[in-house]
Amino acid sequence: MGGGEGLNLKAQDTDYRNSAAEVEFSMFRIIKKWAEFVKFSHTVFALPFALASMAVAARDNRGWPGWKKFGLILAAMVGARTCAMAFNRIMDRRFDKANPRTAGRHLPTGQVSLPGAWLLCVAGGAGLVAASYFLNPVCFYLSPVALAVVCFYSLTKRFTDFTHVYLGIALALAPLGAWLAVKGGFVWWPREESALLPILLAVSVVFWLIGFDIIYALQDYEFDRKNGLRSLVVRWGPVNALRAAFLAHLFMWAILLAFGLLSGFRVAYLVGLLLILASLVLEHWLARRRSLKWINTAFFRLNALISIVFLVVVVAEVMFPRFNFGR
Repeated sequence: MGGGEGLNLKAQDTDYRNSAAEVEFSMFRIIKKWAEFVKFSHTVFALPFALASMAVAARDNRGWPGWKKFGLILAAMVGARTCAMAFNRIMDRRFDKANPRTAGRHLPTGQVSLPGAWLLCVAGGAGLVAASYFLNPVCFYLSPVALAVVCFYSLTKRFTDFTHVYLGIALALAPLGAWLAVKGGFVWWPREESALLPILLAVSVVFWLIGFDIIYALQDYEFDRKNGLRSLVVRWGPVNALRAAFLAHLFMWAILLAFGLLSGFRVAYLVGLLLILASLVLEHWLARRRSLKWINTAFFRLNALISIVFLVVVVAEVMFPRFNFGR
């Protein structure tokens, strides 16, 4: 082989690798764009509560329902949330474009087309229904109801001040759905398998969402008030709404305590509850004492920490029950 021919082969190989790298980078950018469009990172809020419910439902097997069921629960959760967030972005695109805080989002700027957003919304809903079909009949029959509930939230700010409650109900379906995915139904006894457990988790999620969604809504108080969008912040004003948010979080913490007692949890769970309480107090301190630029810190980081801590301590209690002193 001549030197020139060898150089040509090397150049072609280099071009091929550069082309492959460009394709890979382009695919990464596309995935990143769509993940940002539906705020995929915010899945960290509801998913840990669903997985905690799954672990308690499967406590006879140390919290593990098997890879197939675990994968289907994840697929159902991601599908439902993707559908709901895409629908929210579609319904709010006119308000997002007019709001300086949200004017840079994907639909107002044209980074994502409206047909593309609808396609993602439908695909997410289809993913939930398909995953539910392979879980059990109860989940499959209830999947359209779940889709209706999680999408309905996006319309509530147009006619009710209690939009935060509807968001809480939408996310509260996560622990209920995960329980049904494992159990296939509800029973009331024995205590360790009682339907009260996922119901308590669902109610705690409702109050948790009410609290931190009120804090998040502070950023849009002036815009919402001027444009006829409704919320408890607009109805009561920021100061009174923050008081309601703190009260909601106290209820949430008390319900989590009741959940732990009913589940028979002890040391690890108590430590987790104390961390959660500290996070809630810090969240409200930031919301009251800092400027609005701190809202994202209070909203995302602290609430993500709360949900992850909760999942960790529940899994620890379920997997290692012998480490609970006094048993």
